[in-house]
Amino acid sequence: MEQEKKRFKFGLLPRVLVAIALGIVCSLFFPMWAARAVATFNSLFGNFLAFIIPLLILGLVAPGIAEMGKSAGKLLLITVALAYTSTLLAGYFSYFTCKLAYPLILVRDPSFALASISESSSIQPFFTIDMAPAFGVMTALVLAFVLGLGAAYTNSETLVKVLGEFRNIINLTIKNVFIPLLPFFIFGIFLILGMDGQVAPVLKLFLKVILVIFAIHVVFLILQFLVAGAISGKNPFKALWTMMPAYVTALGTQSSAATIPVTLAQARKNGVDNGVSSFTVPLCATIHLAGSTLKIVACAYAIMYMMGLPCGIGLYTGFIFMLGVTMVAAPGVPGGAIMAALAVLESVLGFDATLQALMIALYITMDSFGTACNVTGDGAIALIVNTIWRKRQSGTRG
Repeated sequence: MEQEKKRFKFGLLPRVLVAIALGIVCSLFFPMWAARAVATFNSLFGNFLAFIIPLLILGLVAPGIAEMGKSAGKLLLITVALAYTSTLLAGYFSYFTCKLAYPLILVRDPSFALASISESSSIQPFFTIDMAPAFGVMTALVLAFVLGLGAAYTNSETLVKVLGEFRNIINLTIKNVFIPLLPFFIFGIFLILGMDGQVAPVLKLFLKVILVIFAIHVVFLILQFLVAGAISGKNPFKALWTMMPAYVTALGTQSSAATIPVTLAQARKNGVDNGVSSFTVPLCATIHLAGSTLKIVACAYAIMYMMGLPCGIGLYTGFIFMLGVTMVAAPGVPGGAIMAALAVLESVLGFDATLQALMIALYITMDSFGTACNVTGDGAIALIVNTIWRKRQSGTRG
């Protein structure tokens, strides 16, 4: 009976889809006083989001760096380097694909001025409460590096414990505050968009971007396994097909961590040694988020392109490199990667609360596919690490 209840749990994705649909439908008949009440909630939620973002980046990045540093070793460094490189390449692959594809399928709309919705909309909140952040996003990121590296190199168990407990608070805030309230926030965004007559271009954008992202995921997975196959000597397409059970499992669980047993089993079927797979698969489930990076870059580029904002390679290089670091800290909850990325979206691309909400909605719509791409790519990294480890072992024996 308990398993049956879990099976029919109303997850985050269906809640977000229902929120979007209800927002659009309610925009047809909602009275102005009710719309203003919703706008008041969105204002409070958006201000709290701005307040918590620096704390979120500090609470997630610092303990992640501290814990990785404690177990430093050559194999760890190789795995982390491969995962980070894969994440960066995913970001650039997504950027250049979108740069070529979006002008062909998206039409820039002068009315798509989403950045100023909160200011220009005729629906204003009854009141607002300013919640100034304790410090800026860049300060939080630098502080996270200082504390994380400091804790790792001094072997400070007390500081590592404090950072870990602070991360637990942040994760609880995400899980028990942001995730439950997100559908209401997104409902408010689409209600206001609908009442202001801007919902049509947003829905067209969603549909086209989802198709592009799915295509990018498939091509990038093939590229990952072509590289892994060339290094390991394995048939890349057979190795990719072997990982498909992990891909399908991740579609259902929406969690890299929950898919670890299946990913582990399929990596071993690809010939990865037990010791190497036991090390790389759980680690990559935490730090290798190439699929999530693909989605975030593609979604951000689409919104900025539609608004006519600059999308140069210089701007996105800084965005992709910082995004790669924050992805390591993404918490193990549905939509955790996009929550960790909010700070970079705000500090580098200038996304306000409205644009962040649209990013969250668009990201979560494709959340399963990003997770599936992440865990399947873990199999490619496991093959490469296994080849490196075997060569080192044979060199040691020789």
